[in-house]
Amino acid sequence: MGIVTTSSETTFTQSPQEIYDFVTNPVNWTKTYPGSAHVGKIPEKLPLEVGDTWTEAGPDGERIFTWHLAMATRPKLWMFTSVGNLGHDSDGNGGMPGRITVQYEFIRPGENITLFRRTMTIEAYKDCPLPDGFFRTVNPANIDAYHAAVARELSNS
Repeated sequence: MGIVTTSSETTFTQSPQEIYDFVTNPVNWTKTYPGSAHVGKIPEKLPLEVGDTWTEAGPDGERIFTWHLAMATRPKLWMFTSVGNLGHDSDGNGGMPGRITVQYEFIRPGENITLFRRTMTIEAYKDCPLPDGFFRTVNPANIDAYHAAVARELSNS
């Protein structure tokens, strides 16, 4: 398998709980993540619990990722994964075999400082190369833009 990992971290003045509650609600993703066009099938009860699933459409709105919450330890760690046909269509067809794991970490290194780290790991078979457009979406610059959008949204709330 080929493995690509992208990670970025930003310090915030908000508490880990406030950041955790905002970023772990998939409804907020279309407001903050450049690669998220639509989020659906979100369980009505928040916060999400381990085992919950939801969908997210990529930037073109066509490719869909089905996410599964793997770990949720408020306000320290939140991890979700998509396994199987990554970027399938609305009927579940197509996509690429592989796995994406996204991990959010919330660390309190000092008073009034929260370090928010987002790490995405993509695992794909070497005979199923990832399309170039996919790499543009997972570019570290997009994660930094995501962190800036989270800061903007938190300061507006």
